[in-house]
Amino acid sequence: MMGINGGGGGRFGKRKDEEDESWMTTFADMVTLLLVFFIMLVAISKVDVVLFEQVQAGVAKGIGNRDVVRPIELLKIDVQDAVQAMELEDVVAIGTDDRGLTIEFASSAFYEPGSAEIREEAIPALQRIAATIGADRYRSFQVEVQGHTDDTPIRTEQFPSNWELSSGRASRVVRFFADQGLTPERMEAIGYADTRPKVPNRDAYGEPLPMNQEVNRRVVVRLEPR
Repeated sequence: MMGINGGGGGRFGKRKDEEDESWMTTFADMVTLLLVFFIMLVAISKVDVVLFEQVQAGVAKGIGNRDVVRPIELLKIDVQDAVQAMELEDVVAIGTDDRGLTIEFASSAFYEPGSAEIREEAIPALQRIAATIGADRYRSFQVEVQGHTDDTPIRTEQFPSNWELSSGRASRVVRFFADQGLTPERMEAIGYADTRPKVPNRDAYGEPLPMNQEVNRRVVVRLEPR
């Protein structure tokens, strides 16, 4: 009887041990799948940093039940608060793309037509934006300022074409941000002229669409985590 009970006890003990360790198989499979998933994200040629940040936060919450810092989301909230505080929603649009955060300024509210000089009344808004993106916790973000025009030709002594106008407007914002204390090494200015319209500048008959052209005249500040 002792032998039988002892043998039975051994079988029961072995079964219990196997059940206790069975979770390791599932855990190993999950870790492997997560590893493959992140390898695929890194391996693709163009990583959507905003989506990556969301996935990273979701995985941390789902597996470890912990919150992680989301710099792009925090920056977006801070910029939106600054824009709302100054009641600039009609002329400043906040968004995201696959590279980071975008702040879009309507040219008509910040520049005189055919000029790269910032309007006096627009300076407080740019100061507020500069103070927000210049905070220490956002120091790792690269600042790219893009100038865009419509397709109406310009030919002045200062701006022989829309290339010079768009580049001048972008450069003026970069210089303004530098004067506000942003590190020049983290900034760059790019002029796109009329090569990247948001909406068509003209209709099917080649006639200008003034409202669309106004939309296309803009300056975009892109903030990309390095």
